[in-house]
Amino acid sequence: MNPDHLYYACAIIAVILAGLAKGGFAGVGALAMPIMAIGVDPVRGAAIMLPILILQDAVSVWVYRRDWDAGILKVILPGAAIGITLGWLFAAQVSETAVLGVLGAISILFGLQRLWLERNKTALLPSDSPGWVGMIFGIASGFTSQIAHAGSPPFQMWVLPKRLPRDMLVGTTALAFAAMNWMKLPAYAALGQFTHANLMATAMLVPVAIVSTFAGVALVRRVDPARFYTLIYALMVLLGAKLVADAMLG
Repeated sequence: MNPDHLYYACAIIAVILAGLAKGGFAGVGALAMPIMAIGVDPVRGAAIMLPILILQDAVSVWVYRRDWDAGILKVILPGAAIGITLGWLFAAQVSETAVLGVLGAISILFGLQRLWLERNKTALLPSDSPGWVGMIFGIASGFTSQIAHAGSPPFQMWVLPKRLPRDMLVGTTALAFAAMNWMKLPAYAALGQFTHANLMATAMLVPVAIVSTFAGVALVRRVDPARFYTLIYALMVLLGAKLVADAMLG
């Protein structure tokens, strides 16, 4: 395949997956960067994608602007800021492969346990774990987001057991990751990756980004709320398997 054709094919697929994730299908967005990396250098691909993600965040935040939990954000975001800073400082010393492997294994176990409870009709009472627990998960989410673009599983491990209404979960997730992506901007700027060529590549993907995000919103709202959590837990297991596979192959 022509290298340019390969790049555009991978970029469009990556942006669509990211849009579906921003629309509410948490987890599938983790596939975006590995696919993007097939067609372009991973660092450049991440720099091209970050403004796209921020634009998609803006769409999803606007759509769900009335549905979010302030209490969760007050706990998660300070922890995420710490985690992003730690990931930035220690990226050279931390094995991304090891982090992905451990995170993937934990995600699989967590997702399977929750699916088992759902299948066996076990009463799933909302979690009321204290704020310091959420802070720890926030740190983990920010850290893994900064070093491996995989901040979703730690966030979900703390937030999903709270059994928020579907739209409130999606809105809270949208706001949380919108803030995290803005926090990550200085690291990419320091790498000198916001070049004219990269920004032009980003601009060409903007229409796909907007359409795919609204498509994700429309699809999520067609999912039966009673089955929504089951779907998200299943996606979490698949994401965990992908992370473990990446770690074993990397």
